Amino acid sequence: VQLQASGGGLVQAGGSLRLSCAASGRHFSSYAVGWFRQVPGKEREFVAAITWSGGGTFYADSVKGRFTISRDNAKNTVYLQMNSLKPEDTAVYYCALDRLPGRRLIATPDYEYDYWGQGTQVTVSS
Repeated sequence: VQLQASGGGLVQAGGSLRLSCAASGRHFSSYAVGWFRQVPGKEREFVAAITWSGGGTFYADSVKGRFTISRDNAKNTVYLQMNSLKPEDTAVYYCALDRLPGRRLIATPDYEYDYWGQGTQVTVSS
């Protein structure tokens, strides 16, 4: 399976970006998908995740109310709409596929995910 993250860029604080994660090569619609982010020198951080059906979502407290995760299984794509961006949101954002199909509960540790995309840089200027 391959995951391709895109949509990152440079934006001013308060602005918005929409990240996309396109998947190929697996039964994408059977797996939850998570977004994580990482700043150099720091551990990878959970951001948001969505269940295989799209019926369940979960967010890190730091992004709750500002970010929205969604998916279009017909397009094998998951989105992360990021609004009211802050400088502390600056990071490389990665999408990843749950290691188990059909889970009803969303996992947040990164070891619960395999098949990671290459990452997309998000930079928020103050």
